[in-house]
Amino acid sequence: MSVLAIDQGTSGTKALVVDDDGTVRGLADVTLRSRALDGRGVEQDPRALFDSVLTAGRRALAEAGRPVAAVALANQGETVLAWDDASGEALSPAMVWQDRRAMEICQPLAGHAPWVAERTGLVLDPYFSAPKLAWLRRHGTGSGVVTTTDAWLVHRLTGRTVTDVTTASRSLLLDLDRRIWDEELVDLFGLTGERLPEIVRCDEVVGTTDAFGPSLRVTGLVVDQQAALVAEGCLASGTAKCTYGTGAFLLATVGKKAVRSTAGLTTSVAWQTAADAAYCIDGQVYTVASAVRWLIDLGLIGSARDLDAVAGAASAGSGATTPDAGGVVCVPAHAGLAAPWWRPEARAVIAGIGLATGREQLVLAVLQGIAAQVRRLADCVARDLGGPLRALRVDGGLTRSAVLLQAQADLLQVPVEVYPSPHATALGAAALARLGMGAARNLPDAVPPWQPDRVVEPRWPADRTAEFLARWSEVADAC
Repeated sequence: MSVLAIDQGTSGTKALVVDDDGTVRGLADVTLRSRALDGRGVEQDPRALFDSVLTAGRRALAEAGRPVAAVALANQGETVLAWDDASGEALSPAMVWQDRRAMEICQPLAGHAPWVAERTGLVLDPYFSAPKLAWLRRHGTGSGVVTTTDAWLVHRLTGRTVTDVTTASRSLLLDLDRRIWDEELVDLFGLTGERLPEIVRCDEVVGTTDAFGPSLRVTGLVVDQQAALVAEGCLASGTAKCTYGTGAFLLATVGKKAVRSTAGLTTSVAWQTAADAAYCIDGQVYTVASAVRWLIDLGLIGSARDLDAVAGAASAGSGATTPDAGGVVCVPAHAGLAAPWWRPEARAVIAGIGLATGREQLVLAVLQGIAAQVRRLADCVARDLGGPLRALRVDGGLTRSAVLLQAQADLLQVPVEVYPSPHATALGAAALARLGMGAARNLPDAVPPWQPDRVVEPRWPADRTAEFLARWSEVADAC
């Protein structure tokens, strides 16, 4: 059975026609741009977003030239908008997950933060959906409904207003243990009376659509990061993956119990199917591909393809076996620091610059800074799991950078296993759709087997890693 799987992300929308064994028969990608505003706002044009879904889906189907049984949709998770639930028309720009304007909603609620964390598994932070929904009601329109983008997209496709349980678990409005909307939380954020979407399973068939041409069932609804977790086979407790996209997102499966993090991470629903549900703990690095974009905008590199050529030249000729940033350390907190600091007001810091510092050292320091933030997240995961990760599975566009992956392995001191496809999110959504259509017996059966494209082993000795992390942590804590 073939599935049209759509990955609606921050930087673009990708559509795949994929077979049961994971073979991609059709592929299309449509780029999207976000708009940064004064006051720490980040927005997208909803019309461009919806058009990208239609365009990518139709192109992928045309390239595949074969029938598909269903369409699956992975979404950004915490991006929200206001829209008219009669016409389906957007009434506001989409507030992207990186948008920090809803700090004004969170600050007066600070005294409720421990209770919110216990009820939802999340941190009281504008990264999540509810503060942004409340901000839209305060500063935007009072008309229509306010939801995450997935509910709007599904409504445009099927006429139903639903959200899947993984997306709902990123909202600060969900009772995490019961997996239902919590009226006390809705009241806390000033959203009483709002028409919230119906919560559905990830493998639930929610309707049909003819938006892509043939009439297709819509199923396989899931947050993008949870979709990648599924695709990479992180189904057993203690397995973990990190996706390097606009941000970096490390998720570790913890099983059927919603374990609350004691290390500053968050807990969400990993998936829910007709058979069972599982939870994951996760941490975020807000600025990853966006940090690379910053390097490009400054003229330090021409494109992401230049990362390894430039960063790899640091300390060239010195006899070093790996590039060396010459003491330059970067904390790429351009959009604030997420887990475990949760300091949205933080700003990026580059320390240790000398007269001999060149673009090679600066670019390498940014890549090492990304890897160091992921290491900090891995340490938090280890505290919550009661033991260190044995390996980290990775995916996303920046895994093309050998320098970044080597830095990640060196700083983690464990192997880094590279997922063989750049389409983990879409493939995870497709697996859930196959389950929903009855083409697989269970979730492990729905996920095609895979072997790492490559395994990157640590080269740094443990003492060098410890020395680097001590210096980097000093700078991170200071910023």
